Amino acid sequence: MRTTILPLALAVLLLVAACTPRASGGAGPPTSGPTEGAGTGFTLPAEGLVLQVVHTGGFLTPQLLAARLPLVSVYADGRVITQGPQIEIFPPPALPNLQVQHVDAEAVSVLVDRALRAGVAGSADLGRPPVADLPTTRFTVVTREETHVREVYALGAEGPPGPPGGDQPGSAPPGGPGSGLTPEQQTARAELQDLLRALVDPASVLPAEAVGEQEQYLPAAVAGIVTEWTDPQTGLDTEPVPWPGPPLPGAPFEPRLGLSCVLADGEQAQEVLAAARSASTATPWLSEDGRRWSVALRPLLPHEKDCADLAQR
Repeated sequence: MRTTILPLALAVLLLVAACTPRASGGAGPPTSGPTEGAGTGFTLPAEGLVLQVVHTGGFLTPQLLAARLPLVSVYADGRVITQGPQIEIFPPPALPNLQVQHVDAEAVSVLVDRALRAGVAGSADLGRPPVADLPTTRFTVVTREETHVREVYALGAEGPPGPPGGDQPGSAPPGGPGSGLTPEQQTARAELQDLLRALVDPASVLPAEAVGEQEQYLPAAVAGIVTEWTDPQTGLDTEPVPWPGPPLPGAPFEPRLGLSCVLADGEQAQEVLAAARSASTATPWLSEDGRRWSVALRPLLPHEKDCADLAQR
């Protein structure tokens, strides 16, 4: 009897060992290629933009709308580019404060998974608060399978979520008086608002060892959205600065709005960045023929190549 049981037990143990997944230790070879998401069935591209949040529209001048930067951009290689704190002076500095930090490959997958779970790939009714002239927040997720785009108007302007059953007699209306939103709409918007907070501060939702320190983002190229300069009548010193980049005003961008675009890269980009460090958004830039121009500087992000990429937004 004993000689029959032992071979049988050994066979069972071998079968269990073969079916048990092996833990991946630090000594194993690094993985390469696309990263597979754990929870929502996606595969990330090997390079390029995978997640971005931008504002579109709103009550701004056409020049500022064209030069507006995304709130956050996440890349497959782990770069996370956000807008850092801006010094509170008027007029503001000519250059925006862009910050970059690196997260590891698993963290990129976690952020994309969080975005998909928050509703970027969903179709829940988000409603529309009865407010005017506010921007629309556009979320974009790029996977190997599909690109998901979700837009929500006036995100964050709806007030705190109302209690469950807010439409019942005696309970507070969802989102406060006059929000015009149902509890379901308020909940769906709150998910996206939480997502935005997490993306602009990934260290708040990721392990400390997965997130690098923030550093100043140094662009390889800078676009300038150009229009004729007019005196802002602020009484402030508006000493003109010679423009060190390509000839102004550049190529037509939005001719109906009097906008053109000029692109500085390589050495010229570094010269523009250096000159802009002592300039403000109200600074007049002097072209070679002595004309004054208003130039809204827009550092290009890693996935952007020229002015046409700005026009697509």
